[in-house]
Amino acid sequence: MERILIYIKHNLRFLWKLIELSNGLLFAVFFEKKLYRYLHEVFTEFALPPYDYRVLHDSEAKDLFNLIEQQDISDLEHFKPHEFDLRSIMKQFQNRALLMMGVFDQDKLIGYFFLRFFINRKCFVGRIIDRSYRGKGIGINMNRIMYEISWRMEFRCLSTISLNNKNVLKAHANNQAMNVIRKLPNDYLLVEFLREGSNK
Repeated sequence: MERILIYIKHNLRFLWKLIELSNGLLFAVFFEKKLYRYLHEVFTEFALPPYDYRVLHDSEAKDLFNLIEQQDISDLEHFKPHEFDLRSIMKQFQNRALLMMGVFDQDKLIGYFFLRFFINRKCFVGRIIDRSYRGKGIGINMNRIMYEISWRMEFRCLSTISLNNKNVLKAHANNQAMNVIRKLPNDYLLVEFLREGSNK
C-alpha cells in the first residue's frame, strides 16, 4: 500500500489530490477529536525551552514560506512533503489529515515538522530545521513529539528516506526507534519508528 501511495503522490498528482481530499474528510470524522486530545498532552510533556514546539496556524503560512525559502536547495532535494510556494502552503492548512507543526525561537519559526495521517492507521512524518539551528537537539525533540503523537493515536509511524540524503542518514544512525521495512524504487527506504519494546 505504501509503495502505491508514494508512486501516486509523485506521478499522478490529480489522483493524489482526490485521495488527500477523501482521506482528510474521513480522518476528521473518525480521528480528529482523538488527535486533539493528545496534542496538549504531548507538547506539554516534551516541552524543551527556550524553544516553543506547537501546531502551526494558517496565519503563519508566510513564516513557513520564508523558512523554506531561506534553506539551501540541497536541503530541500529530498524534503518534498508538498509544494512550497505560498499558495500551496496555504492549501495545506485545509488538509485535516496533515498536522503541521513548528519550532519557534521567540517569534521566529526555525523548524517545520508534520504528521500526514491516513485512515488505514498509518502516518508519515518529516521535518526540516533552519541550518543555523542544527546541532542543538531540536530535531531529536521533534522526533519525540512526532513519534509520541502517532503512537498514542495507535498509528504506525512511517517515513521514506533517500539513500542519497547523507545528512538524514547520519541523523538517524543512532535512532533506536527506526526499523527499515524495505527498499523502495529510486534509492529510497521505507522505515518505521517503533516504541521501545515493540517487536521489529
